[in-house]
Amino acid sequence: MNNTYGRLASHVYNLDKYIGKSFGDIEYYRQRLEGYRGPILEPAVGNGRALIPLLEAGFDVCGFDASQDMLDYCLAQCAGRDLAPALSRQTFETFTYAKRFDAIVVPTGSLQLIADHAAASAVLKRFYDHLAPGGRLIFDLYPGDMVADLQPNIRSWQTEAGDVLTLTSQRVKTDILGQTTVSHLRYDLWQEGRLASSELEFFTMRWWGVQEMALTLQAAGFADIVVSGDYAFGRVPRDGDHVVTFECRRPV
Repeated sequence: MNNTYGRLASHVYNLDKYIGKSFGDIEYYRQRLEGYRGPILEPAVGNGRALIPLLEAGFDVCGFDASQDMLDYCLAQCAGRDLAPALSRQTFETFTYAKRFDAIVVPTGSLQLIADHAAASAVLKRFYDHLAPGGRLIFDLYPGDMVADLQPNIRSWQTEAGDVLTLTSQRVKTDILGQTTVSHLRYDLWQEGRLASSELEFFTMRWWGVQEMALTLQAAGFADIVVSGDYAFGRVPRDGDHVVTFECRRPV
């Protein structure tokens, strides 16, 4: 996976997707996990935007992320709230735990960061192997964005220190057959009107068809697959939905 979330990228993420900001996902996941007592895993935990509200709601959640910069934000946010979840630096492809989980949750389309279909299939099988019998996998995909955001885009944020961070993004490749897009991202930190540092990244995403993902989940061993549009559980996705959520189980 080439998307690394370095120092400036993680800072932008923390400013833009701050703790408490919801896209409807936090409320939805809390509702779908209601009654769960056992351990829950959030891969690609990021800065803790979803993890921390789940912890504060009483869920037993741990997580991992491939970016140490992201984990540092998450750890700091947790420490400021007297929360101490088990967090570690791991990747989708190689993560491992001795225990099995009652649920695994992956909001905000993080699975789409895995650009290769075979690699994504292997990750889904790894999820399956880390679930207890009857355990549930819930995750989001954003199917419509493949044809969106084709024009260059510039956004900016003011940092805690009063500096300015800018993100310039440009779609540079769309592979229809491979179902991937590549965007060129440039992060710039400006201090007193001068460019202090920059980061460049080629950001790759994979776009899934609904039936394609359902078949891939079945091949990994999952059952009872429910596909929902725009956080309305059980409502069949329709054209114009921003997010599609998959929920499935490891059979008992």
